Amino acid sequence: MAEGDPVTTSARYLAPSEAGTGDAWAAEAAVEGRRGTQEIVRAGEAVASDRVARLLDVTEGARVVERRRVMRLDGVPCELTDTYYPLAIAGGTALAGTAKIRGGAVRHLAALGHVGVRAVEDVAARMPTEDERAALALDADTPVLELVRLTLDAGDRPIQADVMVMPPDGQRLRYEIRIGRG
Repeated sequence: MAEGDPVTTSARYLAPSEAGTGDAWAAEAAVEGRRGTQEIVRAGEAVASDRVARLLDVTEGARVVERRRVMRLDGVPCELTDTYYPLAIAGGTALAGTAKIRGGAVRHLAALGHVGVRAVEDVAARMPTEDERAALALDADTPVLELVRLTLDAGDRPIQADVMVMPPDGQRLRYEIRIGRG
C-alpha cells in the first residue's frame, strides 16, 4: 500500500448516522473525491446456512432476513456484501425490502431499539467462487479478502452479521484496539 491510499475503518459502519446524512459507504467514498454507490440485488427472508446460524445464534435452517448488495466505487463493482439479521429483529421491516434505507441500516436498527455496542471481525484471504469472480470481474488467479463482521448489542446478542468479499488490491483495513479503560 502506498502512502495516501484510502483506509477503510469499520467504526464508521457500526454507529448510527446522524439524521439527514447519507450512508457511510457513500460518505467514505466522497471524502476521497469518489462516488460510492450500492445496488441491493436481493432482500427478504432466507434460510440460515450453518455459518449464518452460528453467527446469529439461531438454529440452522431458521428463517433470517438477508440483504445482498453490490458495492460500487465510481461505477465499478468493488465489494459484495451479504448482511443477515435475526428474523425477530428485522422481519417485516425495511431491512427485508429492496429499497434503500434512508440513513442506513444501522440507524434503522437503532430506531427499532437494537444498537450495536461491540463488533467482532474476522478477515481471511481465499480464492473467490465463480459467481464472486464474475461479479467483481476478477482474473482467474486473483484471490479475495473476506471480512466477516458480527455486531452484538449490550446484552451480547447478535443483531447483524455481514459477509463482505472484495479484491485485495487497493484495500487497507485499519483496526484500533483499546485494552482496558481510559
